[in-house]
Amino acid sequence: MSTELGLPRYSVSALNQAIASLLERGFAPRFLLEATVSRPQLKKGHLWLTLVDEQASISGVVWASQLSKLSFQPSEGDGVLVVGKLNFWASRASLCVQILDLRPSLSAVLRQFERVRALLEPEGLLDPTRKQPLPAMPAAIALLTSVPSSALADMLRTAQERWPATRIHVVPVPVQGAVEEQIRARLAEVVARAKDLGIEAIVLARGGGSREDLAVFDNEALARDLAACPLPLVTGLGHEDDTTIADLVADYRAATPTAAVVALLPDRQHLALNLQQQRALLRQSLSHRLQRERLRLESDRARLLQLHPCQLVASTRQQLEQRIELLQALSPQRLLERGFSLVHQADGQLVRSVQQVQSGDALQLMVADGRINTVVQTTEGSAHG
Repeated sequence: MSTELGLPRYSVSALNQAIASLLERGFAPRFLLEATVSRPQLKKGHLWLTLVDEQASISGVVWASQLSKLSFQPSEGDGVLVVGKLNFWASRASLCVQILDLRPSLSAVLRQFERVRALLEPEGLLDPTRKQPLPAMPAAIALLTSVPSSALADMLRTAQERWPATRIHVVPVPVQGAVEEQIRARLAEVVARAKDLGIEAIVLARGGGSREDLAVFDNEALARDLAACPLPLVTGLGHEDDTTIADLVADYRAATPTAAVVALLPDRQHLALNLQQQRALLRQSLSHRLQRERLRLESDRARLLQLHPCQLVASTRQQLEQRIELLQALSPQRLLERGFSLVHQADGQLVRSVQQVQSGDALQLMVADGRINTVVQTTEGSAHG
């Protein structure tokens, strides 16, 4: 570089190199860039595209060596979040963004979510009335999730703690990026083998991540497969506040992968406590019933004793004796023994009134120990007569 009139003088190559040095010193080695993809095209294995917003644009490139590592490849008009760095070719003063990673932007994900939702809702695939009930105590379930992962570890631990009798079939699936076809294939395999394996329900799970990471679960084809699944399907995708299309078509949407297992498997400790309470109630009920039966048997035994022949004879004898005593108490002989007497005329007619006799009539008096023959001297009527 030489100077003239106090101004720096460059060759083209020197100027471009100075610009490159300035960019290297003054710009972050890596940065995040929000943009919309325009005109993506493959050239010699590299993905070239233009990153634009409402007011400007810049070229971008994903080198072939990096392209195979991306979980998401954008299409025209996709909103993306790029991890990139600046590339400046000093030989031709060309500037572009070298893309190290990219994923759908949140706005693009939400637009995709609403688009698919608008397609499926009129068909009734999101209708709660079509959802299948979950089995009470499934003999076996399938877990479709990333392997290995902390989400899987949590689910297996929770399943062991809650209900170890259920067999767990772990089905590894990728859960991020454009992997919907792989998930659909594994889901179809599980459904095909479900009867042989005794699988009664399926869990589709993914732990953590941003809403953008869950974009695969907004895929229309995957959602249709999930809705058509003949087995009860539980989703546990991301965090509690994340909702995907897969969640909407599932038979049960859990807030997290662990919550999906909790929803599907019974709690053995709770059931054990419940059984203890039922056992106590059953014992109490049996005790009360036995007491009632005991009282009934005692009553029946007492009635049977009363109907025993010996008891009947004794009871009859007692009744006869009571009647004999009553008859004896009402017998004329008892009256005679108390000092009363019976008066008969000579013809044997019982005298009941003084008007039946006259002076000189012969009468017979019957007393307790015999008879007295007498003759009427006089008669006197009573004041009441």
